[in-house]
Amino acid sequence: MPAPSSICLLRTSAIGDVTHVVPLVRTLQKAWPQTELTWIVGKLERRLVGDLPGVSFVTFDKGAGLAGMRAVGEALGGQRFDALLQMQVALRSNLLSLFIKARQRVGYDKARAKDGHGLVINERIPARTGEHVLEAIGSFCEPLGLKQTDVRWDIPVPEEAHAWAAEQLPGDTPTLLVSPTSSHVLRNWRPERYATVMDHASARGWRVVLVGGPSALERSMADAVIAACRHAPLDLTGKDTLKQLMAMLARAPMLLTPDSGPMHMANTVGCKVLGLHAPSNPDRSGPYSDRRWCVNKYDEASRKCFGKPASEIPWGSKIEKPGVMDLIGVDDVIDRFEACARYLGLG
Repeated sequence: MPAPSSICLLRTSAIGDVTHVVPLVRTLQKAWPQTELTWIVGKLERRLVGDLPGVSFVTFDKGAGLAGMRAVGEALGGQRFDALLQMQVALRSNLLSLFIKARQRVGYDKARAKDGHGLVINERIPARTGEHVLEAIGSFCEPLGLKQTDVRWDIPVPEEAHAWAAEQLPGDTPTLLVSPTSSHVLRNWRPERYATVMDHASARGWRVVLVGGPSALERSMADAVIAACRHAPLDLTGKDTLKQLMAMLARAPMLLTPDSGPMHMANTVGCKVLGLHAPSNPDRSGPYSDRRWCVNKYDEASRKCFGKPASEIPWGSKIEKPGVMDLIGVDDVIDRFEACARYLGLG
C-alpha cells in the first residue's frame, strides 16, 4: 500500500488517552516519514503533546459546542485527508468528525462503537477483546496496512521544566509523588488512607510530594489529605504545568494515584505507578508498561457489585459504584510500595 500523503488523527481527550496516541504517531512517522500528520486535540491535552515534532495540531475547544466544531473545520481550510483516524466514540467527537473531510474514515469495531459512530466512518479496526486501550488505539494503523510493534513516547519536556523539577526535588532523596484525585470521583480513595501510606513513606526516609491540578476538587482533596497526615508533605497542588509534572515524574521513582491522567504520564517516562484499581480494570486501562505495582481489586469489585467474576462481565466495564474504592486497604498499598522500593533498590 502506498504511503498516504496526509492523515488526520481525532482524539481530543483525555490526558491519559492522548498519551496512548503518541506511540501510534511514532509508528506512522517511522513507516511514512513524508506523510503529513494533523491531530485534532483538546486545549488542555495540547499542553502536553502539542510540541510533538512533525505533527500539526488543531485545538478543539470542547466547551464551545457547535462553534468549536466549526472552528476546527475553518482551521482545516477545506483540506481533504487521505485518511481520518476517528479514535473517539463519544457523540461530540462523532459530530466533530463531520467537519473533517477524508477519503478513508477509520473507526472502532461495532462492539466498541456508540453514539452514531458507525455513521461517520467507512472502515473499522479489527474486532478484539482483552486489549489495553493503548493497543486498541495502536490498531488504528492496521486498516492502513501497518502494524504497531514498538511502543515509544519521547514526549518533549523543555529544559526549563526539568530545571523547575530539580528545584522542587533536589538531591537524590527518593521521592513518592502522590496524585490523589481522578476527575471520576468514584475512583478516588479516602484522604486518610492516602495520608497513612504517605506517613509510612516519610517514616522510611522518602520525600513525599502531593501533586494535582488547580481545580476546586483537587484542592479540596489535597487539603483533606494534608489534614490527615502526621508528616506534612511538600504540597505542589495547582503549582505545576503538565510539562513540569512530566519533569518531576522523570525524577521520581514512584507515583501513587488512582486511574487518572498522571498514571499514564508517569508510565511514559518510566516512573513506577502504585495504581489504585477497583472501578476499572488495570489490564485495560492501567499503566501500560508495568502493572506489577498496582493494587487490583477489580475482580473483587465485580463480584461485590454484579455477583460474578470480572471474567464474566464485558471487557472495559466500569464499576464506578459508591464505596468500591474501599476495597483497597492501606496494607495493600504499603505492600506494593515496599515491593516496588525493593525492586528499585530503594528498600
